[in-house]
Amino acid sequence: MSDSSPLPPVRLHSEAELARAALSTPLLSRAARLARWAGPETRVDAGGGLAEEQLPAAAELLGLSGEDAAAYASEAWRVAVDAGLVEIVDEEAGTVRAGEDLKLLTAGAPADVLAVWLAALETVIADASVPDLDDLADALDEGGRIDFSSLDWDPEAEAEFLDGVLGNLYLLTVSEGGSGEGPVPLPALAASMIVPDGMGEPTNDVLEQVSDAMMRLDDQFRMLEPAGVVEYRPVDEALMADADEEPAAPVDDTDVSRYGMVRLTPLGAYGLRARLLEAGFQAPAVGELADKGADALLDGTAAFGQAAARAETEQWLARREPLAGARELLAAARGADAGAPLRRLRCQQALSLIGAEAEPALREVLDDPELGGLARVWLSERGAAGVPAPSEELVFWLTIDTVAAQLAAEGNSEELQALVEGLAAQHSGFFSAAWRVEHPATAEVLEAMGRLHPDKKVAKEARKAAFKARSQHGA
Repeated sequence: MSDSSPLPPVRLHSEAELARAALSTPLLSRAARLARWAGPETRVDAGGGLAEEQLPAAAELLGLSGEDAAAYASEAWRVAVDAGLVEIVDEEAGTVRAGEDLKLLTAGAPADVLAVWLAALETVIADASVPDLDDLADALDEGGRIDFSSLDWDPEAEAEFLDGVLGNLYLLTVSEGGSGEGPVPLPALAASMIVPDGMGEPTNDVLEQVSDAMMRLDDQFRMLEPAGVVEYRPVDEALMADADEEPAAPVDDTDVSRYGMVRLTPLGAYGLRARLLEAGFQAPAVGELADKGADALLDGTAAFGQAAARAETEQWLARREPLAGARELLAAARGADAGAPLRRLRCQQALSLIGAEAEPALREVLDDPELGGLARVWLSERGAAGVPAPSEELVFWLTIDTVAAQLAAEGNSEELQALVEGLAAQHSGFFSAAWRVEHPATAEVLEAMGRLHPDKKVAKEARKAAFKARSQHGA
């Protein structure tokens, strides 16, 4: 994932909904209960961890039992300290008191609650990158330091790997055509980190790496689920049994869910977006442009998929009077820069969401060389009377502008190829006229048509027309 180009926009739940979800997570609710339980007699060790003799009482308070109860209680305490719910008063004496942030969970605004949850989340993600504690104990040297070489573990690489997995899960969830609110198979997530781009059939070595990554991720997602980041269906334990062992029940090898399924929750989407923003990524959220001008809306939604662009535009329009909004959109759509065709396409899509109230604004630009074409389309689609017929020059200009916008929005897509084939088929002299169009993108559009059209003869005509267009403008 690159931090130079914006990620697809995410649709976030309201802060109030997210705060309620954060408060109900085992991660935060356990930490808060321990923070309220802590008193003058509570003692911590040199690292701020709850004293070992107090872990049983803490586990009982949290309703934890079994061999891992003390470990879970210790983790909850560490989260409470790191999130500011507990403060260490005297390190030497090991005394503590309730932290200032504990009040935020009951008296703070939703944003305050989420800030506490984000701090807690960082602790859990850091813990998820650490190998088994038993292995750590074995790796301590005489000075009490960890010999990482004996663990075959690189802390930075492990943290980067988990960050990459979480980033890919976010991307797979928010992308149009991605999983949306559905689960992602664990093998696909592991493969997204291991299998090189462009590799056809993975080698046995790569498949083994994917399998190893799945096992690591299985442990890590089990740790992350109590934080409310994901809902996780673990890997079927039968898959991890020894080959000589008989399965307890018949298994379906075609059931991909047996290999683990992970779903990013709405709270998880909020949390991972916050981490991506902190890391320098452009991670927009639907609704961020609602209070900005039409220029920001049209430029900002340029890289959005259709569904996200529509959702963003609907929120923008909801805050404006229809006629005024239409005029603002049309004014922002003008321009001869490289991004102008896509701005006009987004403007046309936005205007399609406005009713008849926008008609005066469209009639005002009928004579505008850049907006007259889309104005005629809008008016004609609504059966408006008295719409002047476009000149041939305007028709060709609008065609070039439309193809340029589609190129910017989708690249060499199947839809654009169909549009190119249709244009060439409907107008036998299209290329002999198109190269003369006074549009900054004429040559680029004709070159694309030559690239996309499957008929070699037609493609050659398009390339010749593109050459003429460049020659005409001295490019």
